[in-house]
Amino acid sequence: MKPKLQVLEQTIATMTKEGLEYICITDIAKYKSSARSDDLIRNWLRNRNTIEFLGIWEQLNNSNFKPVEFDGFKKEAGLNSFTLTPKQWIEKTNAIGLVSKAGRYGGTYAQKDIAFEFASWISVEFKLYLIKEFQRLKEQEFEHLGWDIRRNLAKVNYLIHTDAVKEHLIPETLNNQQIACVYANEADLLNVALFGVTAKQWRDENPNLSGNMRDHANVHQLVCLANMESMNAHFIQQGIKQSERIVKLNQLAIQQMQVLIAANTAKNPLLKE
Repeated sequence: MKPKLQVLEQTIATMTKEGLEYICITDIAKYKSSARSDDLIRNWLRNRNTIEFLGIWEQLNNSNFKPVEFDGFKKEAGLNSFTLTPKQWIEKTNAIGLVSKAGRYGGTYAQKDIAFEFASWISVEFKLYLIKEFQRLKEQEFEHLGWDIRRNLAKVNYLIHTDAVKEHLIPETLNNQQIACVYANEADLLNVALFGVTAKQWRDENPNLSGNMRDHANVHQLVCLANMESMNAHFIQQGIKQSERIVKLNQLAIQQMQVLIAANTAKNPLLKE
């Protein structure tokens, strides 16, 4: 489930559909009147400026939008007899800027630019707080994504590293248990070179933490680990003994961590933890 926004004590749902970010305008309307949220949305849709805004947005972003039906709504908008629901707008014009969801977590969702426009109609103050909160959420997601990218990079390099172990260290006569043991030794080689402890030692020292030490590593350590795994694979292919490799890898870890920490001290935004 997508995270929710908290704006002026109002909880607002969000969602993503086909690459577009949507905000629940039913929740936004509840800020003004929790009992009349649907009526507020319908009143907003009756406005000629709203119809023109929605139509222009669709023409810019939706190749399947139906302009003839849009022109019909635009001519009627503003008349006392004109009424329009989100569902009617979506079905008649094939619009994608609004999404009508039924059920317990249902409501009307609008693409973020449209949602900001609706929020401005509800309250200019609310709109400004909404934009600020949405930006905070995006920054939080971006930071988490950056961590995931580095974590996945470490995992991909580990696959390269384990392939090198299999090709250069494991004789064909080894059984599965022996193969697993060799992998564990190579993984611990990197653990000791970077973290100073083996996986078992870390688990014994941190019985209340879930996962492994790499799950609790910071961004600097993950970047360093990714480079170390690639270098270890290279060392293995060269036939360097494990006792020599751990010294080289430890030296590499010290050097790279010093560089990364120095860069972070200089406030390089790419290396923020």
